[in-house]
Amino acid sequence: MPPQDRPVAPAVAPAQPPYRDPAVPVDVRVADLLSRMTRREKVGQLNQRMYGWDAYRRTSAGDFELTEALAAETERFAGLGALYGLMRADAWSGVGHGDGPGAEDSADLADLVQRHVLERSRLGIPALFVEEVPHGHMALDGTVLPVNLAVGATWDPDLYERAAAHAAAELRARGGHVALVSALDIARDPRWGRTEECFTEDPYLAARLTEALVRGMQGGPGDHFAPDRAPVVLKHFAGQGATVGGRNSAESELGLRELHEIHLPAARAGVRAGAAAVMAAYNEVDGMPCSGNRALLTGLLREQWGFDGLVMADGLAVDRLARVTGDKVSAGALALDAGVDLSLWDEGFTHLEEAVERGLVAEAALDTAVARVLRLKFRLGLFENPYTRRASIPVDTGRAHSTDLARACVTLLRNPADTLPVGASVRRIAVLGPHAATTGHHLGDYTAPQRPGTGTSVLDALRRLAPPGTDVRHAEGAALTGADLTGVPAAIAEAAVADLAVLVLGGSSARTPDTEFDANGAARTVVSEMTCGEGVDLAGLRLGTAQEALLDAVVATGTPTAVVLMQGRPHVVPDTPAAALLTAWYPGPWGGEAVAEVLLGLAEPLGRLPVSVPRSAAQLPVHYNHKDTEYGGYVDEGAEPAYSFGHGLSYTTFDHGAPRVSGRTVEVDVTNTGERYGRSVVQVYLRRLITRSWPRTLELCAFEGVGLAPGERRTVRLAFDVPAGTDTMELRVARSAREALDVVPVVVDLRGRGGLRA
Repeated sequence: MPPQDRPVAPAVAPAQPPYRDPAVPVDVRVADLLSRMTRREKVGQLNQRMYGWDAYRRTSAGDFELTEALAAETERFAGLGALYGLMRADAWSGVGHGDGPGAEDSADLADLVQRHVLERSRLGIPALFVEEVPHGHMALDGTVLPVNLAVGATWDPDLYERAAAHAAAELRARGGHVALVSALDIARDPRWGRTEECFTEDPYLAARLTEALVRGMQGGPGDHFAPDRAPVVLKHFAGQGATVGGRNSAESELGLRELHEIHLPAARAGVRAGAAAVMAAYNEVDGMPCSGNRALLTGLLREQWGFDGLVMADGLAVDRLARVTGDKVSAGALALDAGVDLSLWDEGFTHLEEAVERGLVAEAALDTAVARVLRLKFRLGLFENPYTRRASIPVDTGRAHSTDLARACVTLLRNPADTLPVGASVRRIAVLGPHAATTGHHLGDYTAPQRPGTGTSVLDALRRLAPPGTDVRHAEGAALTGADLTGVPAAIAEAAVADLAVLVLGGSSARTPDTEFDANGAARTVVSEMTCGEGVDLAGLRLGTAQEALLDAVVATGTPTAVVLMQGRPHVVPDTPAAALLTAWYPGPWGGEAVAEVLLGLAEPLGRLPVSVPRSAAQLPVHYNHKDTEYGGYVDEGAEPAYSFGHGLSYTTFDHGAPRVSGRTVEVDVTNTGERYGRSVVQVYLRRLITRSWPRTLELCAFEGVGLAPGERRTVRLAFDVPAGTDTMELRVARSAREALDVVPVVVDLRGRGGLRA
């Protein structure tokens, strides 16, 4: 047979490596890929060196092109492990409308960068795109939600879970993969500028909201994330809310019991809910910064809690360890050995190849960290689908989630003579104050620039929603900061002839192009009207001089007055018992609409305080769950806060029946005894009586909100947690921590053979 006629054996396709086969278990894929990688490639997977906005530029034609800086970074490590903030837009990044990616082209930019990475990765390893999602995706056209402190005021984990799910869907539809979300910081000192990023001063409430965040963002359990779900990096682990004096990144003087009882429960809850990652905090714990603290990151988090996810360092935190080790090479080795898997902007992790060669850290530690990064990429399905799965996210849906949260966070603190809701006899309303006609100061830190016309101010909402014929007038009266009183007379004139004065006061975390920033994005200098946010810590908590003068002058007119606070921390407000008082925190772009609805009675004030409100900064600390010692208050100030944790009034009245305890559950009958619909938040506190360590005065152990029509009665059944080492305790069911001190308790004995006995 001639050679040309002989049958040709079919070509055998080269075998697909196991890591390329989606049918192979994730851990097997990780091990196979890891075995094929050079040390240089491994080190590249642990670095997140670039600022994402330095990876691209917009051309004169309106397209994106990639920069030489990105090319150099991918060349350095033959690929790219992760890229931070590709879509971030704010005063620090300098990205805004016109040069940054918006909703219509973010996915195009993400795919352009990913294609560049894959073309330069020998093994085809995709990059992770890590984005800030503190209260919505921090990107142009991203939905802005109320800040965490406002979320805490809702006491509604289910509502927050739905909003978090929407934020994850937006992130993924635009090409992002991983969400950085503050959740673990506990607000123990309101002078701290990042108080707005905390849910609450209470570990139990923080834990329930952290669980909701993880469920909403990540979806249900499983090896893989759905295309509209995003792995969460929970910030910051641990104790960052306890820095001395409320100063950002300062030391934390925490004993182990305080750390475990107050600052770790939210993290523990997040880990149990399946959080994909945590971020190590800046502060130190017991003398060692968290990013170099092996006892915290490995001994506790991994070995005791069983966490198998990723640990990411905060920005430049690894390099700060050089203050301990002497140089950045050994700083990187210390962080890797402690349990950090992914750095952020540090030089130290770029030298890990050298650190391994010098014996500063074991290669096994390097492989373990790389495996965790790769596992997350496999769980996201990036090897099969590295490019963005385009999805249309309706703008109205995001607005609805934001507005729902804003409505739920508005908290009525005081309502003398039933000033609110606005009655039928009110025909002229004077809307005054620096927050009245703006939305820009309602958004909080870590917020992208908004397009003109986004959001609704309190003034515009009142004009639109007030009954026909109502004359809604406006005068600013005062700026947020400073002592300029020239605008006060005009405001007094409007208030004097009005039936109701609405004073919208507070603070602002808005950054401007004039702001100077540290290398990690924290504000270095305070400019304009900035009073809150990262890097803006205060020694005092009073409002600006002009705001206080405006408040005093308006109240002095005798016109019924409602004060609304838009704020990122609990400010101290002058004692004006004749004025109604509400706080909306930073309620987001549509917070003005939510506030107007509450003022007019179109919606109920649903919020409850997530933090205690002090009478002055000199009175701090005032958190309710302090140790049960017999110390007195200050001679010149007293011990009680102005408003207690859990406090919040309604436009109706409720009756809570006597609690009934059975096992680890408590039942209470709640009746709406008023004439309007309302929501009561049943709060269950425990007080340890016989225990193996010194107890706290009170500890929240369960809560549930219940909405009732007039005359409606419902039995609320709540499961409660029992702290370890407690033999006998009291259960107190109340509507605030302060009320809990006065109610008749139910004594529960845990020492009997049958367990709990009431």
